Amino acid sequence: MDTLKIVKNDPLLEPYAEALKGRHDYAIRKEKELLGSDNKTLSDFASGYLYFGLHKIKRSWYLREWAPNATAIYVLGTFNNWQKDENYRLYPLENGVWEGKFSEKSMKHGDLFKLLIEWNGGYGERIPAWARRVVQDEHTKIFTAQVWMPEEEFKFKVKKFKPQTTPLLIYECHIGMATEEERVGTYNEFRENVLPRVIANGYNCIQIMAIQEHPYYGSFGYHVSSFFAASSRFGTPEELKQLIDEAHQNGIAVIMDIVHSHAVKNEIEGLGRFDGTPYQYFHGGDRREHPAWDSLCFNYNKNEVLHFLLSNCKFWLEEYKFDGFRFDGVTSMLYRNHGLGQDFTNYSDYYNMNQDGDALCYLTLANKLIHEVNPNAITIAEEMSGLPELAAPFEDGGMGFDYRMAMGLPDFWIKYIKEVKDEDWKAGHIFWEMTNRRLGEKTISYAESHDQALVGDKTIIFRLIDADMYWHMQKGDQTFLVNRGIALHKMIRLITASTINGGYLNFMGNEFGHPEWIDFPREGNGWSYKYARRQWSLADNKDYLYHDLGEFDKAMIDLLKSYKKFNETSIEKVWDNEGDQLVAYKRKDLLFVFNFNGQKSFTDYGLLVKKGAYEIVLNTDDHRFGGFGFNDNNIVHFTLPSHLKNKEWLKLYIPSRTALVLRHKK
Repeated sequence: MDTLKIVKNDPLLEPYAEALKGRHDYAIRKEKELLGSDNKTLSDFASGYLYFGLHKIKRSWYLREWAPNATAIYVLGTFNNWQKDENYRLYPLENGVWEGKFSEKSMKHGDLFKLLIEWNGGYGERIPAWARRVVQDEHTKIFTAQVWMPEEEFKFKVKKFKPQTTPLLIYECHIGMATEEERVGTYNEFRENVLPRVIANGYNCIQIMAIQEHPYYGSFGYHVSSFFAASSRFGTPEELKQLIDEAHQNGIAVIMDIVHSHAVKNEIEGLGRFDGTPYQYFHGGDRREHPAWDSLCFNYNKNEVLHFLLSNCKFWLEEYKFDGFRFDGVTSMLYRNHGLGQDFTNYSDYYNMNQDGDALCYLTLANKLIHEVNPNAITIAEEMSGLPELAAPFEDGGMGFDYRMAMGLPDFWIKYIKEVKDEDWKAGHIFWEMTNRRLGEKTISYAESHDQALVGDKTIIFRLIDADMYWHMQKGDQTFLVNRGIALHKMIRLITASTINGGYLNFMGNEFGHPEWIDFPREGNGWSYKYARRQWSLADNKDYLYHDLGEFDKAMIDLLKSYKKFNETSIEKVWDNEGDQLVAYKRKDLLFVFNFNGQKSFTDYGLLVKKGAYEIVLNTDDHRFGGFGFNDNNIVHFTLPSHLKNKEWLKLYIPSRTALVLRHKK
């Protein structure tokens, strides 16, 4: 048996070499099975959206669906007064596929429609599984598919786009809550009002949540009903395309938060019992429903399901020009128990038959497909178990994700802030947590994402400052608690961002310490939008410390971007002293110095570094960042001789709860 490169690179995987080879070979066999004998590519196979769904070909409308249990299918719509009509009937082809051909005048752009699917013993109205446009009636709240065929097709100004990934700097966002008003925001408003902020702040990628249509707004977009439909509550498909195109014109990549880990249970709006059976797209029996998410679990063993999901990946890349995906809920997909209540402590936890081999295979093929369609595409896995092969190349025996989310980092920060007293913070331990990752894997580092901002949890800034956020964030009125929180907020972000080996992520508004958690309209809050918005005015008001935090984030991002391939530069620890609560490390010619001590400032603190002159390029204690300005940033610091041949003493003033970034001058 040939040894996979992933095993050669990690000898601890040798006892599981056979399992890894089995997974790799299964993906190869499955791809051959899907492609058949006519030498198609995976991209050719994943073109289902060009066949299924509603299409206008020459002077006729064609509607195709896969519904193997159906006995009859009719189209109901505004064009036939929602009545069962033989003129709007679909007829069976092979393999459970149904097709209807209708005259050009039988329907038009803007018409609403559904399918009436009949089966032995019952019937139901359904939204087509491949529908590209789904809308909700403002009064009845009923969802229906919509014929969407504008006279003028949207023309992208940017045909091909190559993301900047050295480093990848992600601004995670939600279209609906991106407005300050208490309502649902739109694609156009985001493009006009928020995109310029992203550009000005220096991020080179936006990761958009809740794009796939979902019936319940409060699900944050994670209970998907229509996988090929961009949510109409934010606007039209053309308006989303315009947003993506304008982002590309400004050098901003756009990735989508794609949900293939589960689907909403709804039957009228979603895929649940689409053709009358509970298992068409999903597992049967006790594997059908997700025990924690109140949703349905895809059966990745079915080739038709693979066709649906792989086609979905290609659709968003081709039709909307998305630059890749953040795959949601990957851990849930990988394990038969969805990873619930399980601690992953050693390699045997990844190779003990608790894994869903079909899900592993699907994700492997999805990555292969995505990079076949667009070699520059970005794939990120939201995965918390630490599966070794996740972000390794396919040819090495991996699943092929470009990045994995460093999900342990926000958990670490929450635990540290909650449970460890300030005087017990260990700078060396913090540094180790920031840099502890698998060799050869790229990760997306982050201190917090949308997950940490949701109701029931707290953002970092709120954990640090609590109720004083509401009363003492005006400059000149801050309390000790506010000063501490402001200082640590900057330090936490800087040490997280400056130790990346792939990319960095920030959730919309957290860069300036947005004061509210996220709570979408629901019965429990009187269907209020008060906490489902972003108060940009706080960041724009120079009288508030929110503005200063935003300025620091911009300066930090600019620093990371100022070095070509910053994320690929080696990280070398220069010094750490747990007693002093101080750690220093260097990347290329940058020296990062952190003093987490809440009581002590240090004068003439010595660090052994490369001989030469050092200038301060970023100082968390700057006045313009809400600090005290104790250091003079204009002073050039020269090293002093030491007993070592290649290193000299750099003596620095390092105030309490501050971080300095110095550049070595050649």
